[in-house]
Amino acid sequence: MDLNEYYEYETLQGDTFDMIALDFYDDEKYASLIIQANPEYRDILIFDAGVILKIPIIEETPADTLPPWKR
Repeated sequence: MDLNEYYEYETLQGDTFDMIALDFYDDEKYASLIIQANPEYRDILIFDAGVILKIPIIEETPADTLPPWKR
């Protein structure tokens, strides 16, 4: 993953890092990547509308699609 490659996302009133991660990556566990890419907002729990965030572009690895016994 290259944190220099990202989408820009404009927050909606009430957005949280985990909600944004769920929308972009289908998994809340990636909220930490979004926080890492936007350290100036790390203390915000609930966003106001209009904040521009960097959303890192991550590539799925083939291992994500393998059953647990083949990982």
